Formats: sequence, C-alpha cells, structure tokens
Amino acid sequence: MTRFLLILILFPTLMCGQQPDPPGQINTGEKAENEAYLFAHMTHEDYGRLYYSLSKDGLHWQKLNAGKRVFESYQGHPDIVKGPDNRYYIAGNTSDSSPDINIWVSEDLIDWKNHAVYTPDLKSTPDYSEALQRIGAPKLFYDEASAKFVMTWHTPHKEGNKEDPERYWASQRTLYVLSDDLKNFEGPPNRLFDWDFGTIDVIIRKVKDTYYAILKDETYPTLYWPTGKTIRIARSGSLLGPYSLPQDPISPNFREAPSLIPSPDGNIWYMYYEQYPGVSYGLSIADNLNGPWFQASGYTFFSDWDKYSLPAEVRHGCMITISKEEYDNLVAEYGISNQEKEE
Repeated sequence: MTRFLLILILFPTLMCGQQPDPPGQINTGEKAENEAYLFAHMTHEDYGRLYYSLSKDGLHWQKLNAGKRVFESYQGHPDIVKGPDNRYYIAGNTSDSSPDINIWVSEDLIDWKNHAVYTPDLKSTPDYSEALQRIGAPKLFYDEASAKFVMTWHTPHKEGNKEDPERYWASQRTLYVLSDDLKNFEGPPNRLFDWDFGTIDVIIRKVKDTYYAILKDETYPTLYWPTGKTIRIARSGSLLGPYSLPQDPISPNFREAPSLIPSPDGNIWYMYYEQYPGVSYGLSIADNLNGPWFQASGYTFFSDWDKYSLPAEVRHGCMITISKEEYDNLVAEYGISNQEKEE
C-alpha cells in the first residue's frame, strides 16, 4: 500500500482517465503565432494528384473541395514553399521516370500558373555518374541567409529485380540544385550528403543557426540496421553541409514523407509521417528539433484516444503555415468538410 501511495504522489496523472492534450496550443482569447495550416496531399485512390485539407490547431484536419482535386494539372508528391516575393511555388513530376521537374506559382494557393520546367542532367552529378534517369519526390526550401532556393529529390543507381527489389530503394541518394528564382538553376545536380546509405523524402528546415535535413532512412530494417525505413534528422551549420549522421529515429519503422509544422503558440514542433502504403498517419512532438520526441495517440478512430485526426483517405504531401485570411479564402473557394467543427 505504501508503495502504491508513493506512486500516486509522484505520478498523479496515472490515475487520470483523460491523458494530457499535445502541447503547443493556445488558450481561449490568446492570439496564435501560427493561425492556420494547409496540408497539400494526394489520396490513396488518386495517388500523385493534388488535394487540400486545413487545420486551425495543427492537430485536427478537414478536407476541402468535398474531397476532389484542387488543381487538375498537378502531378507529383506535393511540396509547397513561400518565396521572398510572397508567392507560393509547388514542384512535381509526372512520374519518377519523367526527365522533367515541373514548377508552378500562385499568389493565393488557389490559382496556379506554369512557372518553369527543369530537366536535370543526372549523369553530370559529381561522383555519381552511375545515376539512373529517375527523379523522386522533388522538394523545395527557400534559404533567407543565401537568398537561394534549394530543390532536392532522390535518384537511384541500381535497378531492382525479383530476387532483390530493395536494392533499388537502398541505392537512392539525395541530390540538390540551387536557384535564385526557380527558373534558372546553378550547375549540375550535386549529392547533399557525404555518407553512403539510401535516403528519400528529404526536407530542409532552418531554426536559428542550424539547418536540419529531415529524411527517410531508406535501408531495409534488420537487426543490423534497426533504423531502416524510419524518419531521422541530420544537422549542419550551413545549407549544403556537411551534415551530421542522422540522429536516432523519430518514427517507428516503415514510415515516410515527413511534414514539419510549428504549433499555434510557436513553441512546439509537430512532425507528421505516413505509415505506408496509406495505412495511417503518425505524429511525433518535441519542443526542440534535437529531441527528445514522443508519439501522440491518434488515427485510432476512438475519440478518447485520438489527440489528432486527419481524413482517412489522405496520403503524403506537405504541411505549411498559412494566415487566417488565407484559411478563410480557401474555405470560401472550396468549402470545408465538417465546417461546423471549425467554428
């Protein structure tokens, strides 16, 4: 009995029926530093096409446009960045075997116009002459310090086969190219990391003076590579590295396509990732990108357990912060599912 009472004194939340909500939210009447969020994504039934979902708290998401496409011309793994001109840019490609990366631009996230087509000469990549003509999941980041856009993607150097289909994925290497305007690109593609294992779905973010490369470790998990198919983070003091070896996994195995957003109060990080293929979405939370991270309970479809929720059919893409005005304009244009829950 004495031991039980001591546990209750030290850990009183163990007896609570409802566990704490994720940190980072604001109290009623307070103004959010981050007012709203857009999730640009694909769906399980319509892979590679563009759909929108919205959130005001970064935790609970509603789909737009009655679950229909929002931009018919787009194909790819959606990734959106806001440029120094306050316009939005999105990159995509029609398939991994297509030689081209297509870029569109928008003033309002509603009307998209053709901006540029970039065709990288993959064979000219230094120290990667064996690269195959494959371009996976182009991603965009704008670096204020250098006034440069960096576009990343993954390219393999081995074909898969029936005996070893995973060697194709293990051979993926992350490449990048720089640009002032996403029309003109500097030199040939280069490898982003100097370590030699498979990486895909890399997004770059900067916090204070540190650059973080958030990636999927694309080695197949084994007892001898337990970090395989997880989300990990590498760090650098400069945009182009060298980057540290990635830290311990943030996610379980068989997760990909990380999306990172700051909480409404700006003090917490929410890292989303997909359990593929289209099984569910996970959410890990930290107050620092160096960790530690914990996994929130969600996607169980039991309200007592779920601390976050997304439309069941969503597949991966990107999440960005938007203003309340942009949120309202998107709702006015497309309509939102379960809108009464947002009011």
